[in-house]
Amino acid sequence: MQYPVTVSVDTHATKVRSIFREEGFRTIPVVSENRLEGAVTRGDMMNISSTKSNIDARGIMEKPRVIATPDMELIHLAREIMKAGTVYAPVVESPDNMHLVGIVTVADILRKFLYNGLKPDHETLEGIVTSNVVTCNYNDLISHVWKRMDESGYSGLPVMKTGKIIIGIITRMDIIRSRHVRMGFESDSEMQGSIMVEKVMKTPPVVVTPNTPTREAGEIILEYDIGRIPVVENPVYVKK
Repeated sequence: MQYPVTVSVDTHATKVRSIFREEGFRTIPVVSENRLEGAVTRGDMMNISSTKSNIDARGIMEKPRVIATPDMELIHLAREIMKAGTVYAPVVESPDNMHLVGIVTVADILRKFLYNGLKPDHETLEGIVTSNVVTCNYNDLISHVWKRMDESGYSGLPVMKTGKIIIGIITRMDIIRSRHVRMGFESDSEMQGSIMVEKVMKTPPVVVTPNTPTREAGEIILEYDIGRIPVVENPVYVKK
């Protein structure tokens, strides 16, 4: 568990955006006198419409899907986070006391499991990979990719070229940090300087193969601070 950077309910949205861009956080808890009120995610920031850009954190925050307490067992918390389809859980004093004491992320849980030598159910990635992968093309517009992320719930998409050849990856943070896009938008016409994915994506991508040991894949995810890692056959580039 770590104590997170927080913002107050009346922090302006532009200040929250600045913190995301500079610090790279995935989630920022919103508090009122250190009482947990909600949280702002990267997705919340990008979904602000241009007509509502003068709002504060109170107007864009979401209710955390999972809230933990210090006495909660880690394996139980991990299951709750996975079930909720989220990547974090604020930690409060107790169910009756919403005083914020920290935050636990998927990365924290993975790091703890690896440190404790927890043995994965699958030795390699072959039996646990997601086969129906949501991707984008290098020449897609950023606006289209953002909508695809929002609809799919994935914060990062492999970037493809010529069929099934992966050449990069693009994440919500890449888009937020890009100076080519505004904080929020409602349609393509409202975007300033809408550009193609190839101008923002990271390349070469960090990838693994189906035969990569599960533990090694976890270590790579932690090393590069990434939420998803493409699994490929016969990689041209394996960035390590």
